[in-house]
Amino acid sequence: MRKSRVLLGAICALAIVSAASAGGSATPGVTSKQILIGGTTPLSGPASAYAAVAKGADAYFKYVNAHGGVFGRSIKYKYEDDAYDPSQTIQKTRDLVQNDKVFAIYNTLGTEQNLAVRSYLNQLKVPQLLVASGASTWGNDHKKYPWTIGFQPRYWGEAAIYGHYIAKTRPKARIGILYQNDDYGKELIAGFQHALGKKAKLIVSKQGYDVSDTDVKSQIARLKSKRVNTLMVFATPKFAIQAYVYARKLSWKPLVYMNAVSSAANIMGLSTAATNKKQTEGTISIVFLKDPTDPAWRNNSGMKLYRSIMKKYKGGNPNDVYAVYGMSVAHTFVAALQKAGKNPTRAGIMKAADSLNITNDPFLLPGISVKTGASDHFPLDQAKLQRYHNGHWVSFGGLFRVR
Repeated sequence: MRKSRVLLGAICALAIVSAASAGGSATPGVTSKQILIGGTTPLSGPASAYAAVAKGADAYFKYVNAHGGVFGRSIKYKYEDDAYDPSQTIQKTRDLVQNDKVFAIYNTLGTEQNLAVRSYLNQLKVPQLLVASGASTWGNDHKKYPWTIGFQPRYWGEAAIYGHYIAKTRPKARIGILYQNDDYGKELIAGFQHALGKKAKLIVSKQGYDVSDTDVKSQIARLKSKRVNTLMVFATPKFAIQAYVYARKLSWKPLVYMNAVSSAANIMGLSTAATNKKQTEGTISIVFLKDPTDPAWRNNSGMKLYRSIMKKYKGGNPNDVYAVYGMSVAHTFVAALQKAGKNPTRAGIMKAADSLNITNDPFLLPGISVKTGASDHFPLDQAKLQRYHNGHWVSFGGLFRVR
């Protein structure tokens, strides 16, 4: 009898250890029916215009779920408001990882915000996927942080396009720069100056602002006082709109180069409404997404799909280009998840994200693909120039590599 009890106890103990082992080896956030991902985004605060990115992505996931999901699993996307505050990003990312036990942190928005959680996520080997920031570090530092990968064209390359174009077309420009005083703004400046080369002396003034600032009134006044005729706006939407507003109040009309993160047609529309058509006319930026307000895409199958998804799954304003961006990122995540196979793991999704070749993204401009490889960790590296004319963007020239 005693031997039977001992044997029974040993079997129970082994069963408990085996169950614990099985539970410990299971992939967090993945069940037979669902994959849970999470991230932070500024639903409030100075960068709340970007809320549409998460909402557009969420609408696309709901569309995918309604069509069978990925290998029978639905995608649940939980996004938290960090108000564009890195300290909140840290807290809410930890909650998503430790309490919600998400499969991956996906599409967190902002350079400083992602930098704040990168080491933490890499130490735990939690994928930090398709970062919503164009900082070069996401690709350049991949060996050190192999669990992190970005998505959008990098800031350095974008600014280099502007620098090369100005050097060729405005050799006598007096250039002024309004920039966000953090890694995002500084990288744009670095790429711009590098592309200008010897003509970097054309830059006569650089005026930075902090995210916590109320406005950029004094910065715009100082730039005008330096007789700037070519204004680089390396700023998020709130301050980009203010740049036009305060310039108009000073009766100043420089040629503006607007960084891509604030060049969405809906933001330009707000800038025009707050000033006039003359103030925004001629602005130059880059473009890699289809613009839902552009008549050229009215009958395009990708834009028809976008609008139907936005309407059916309540994605918000269908004319918001940031929602198009959100869908494009979500499309890439779904492709990576499919590539990861029927039994996705965290290591498997990173391997898939590092070997993408997506040529059918319906939300990107024709000819632009999403590619990564062993020595290439920048998913998007193509764009075109565009000019704002008569209240809408018109692209010109061919595709550039934003390297």
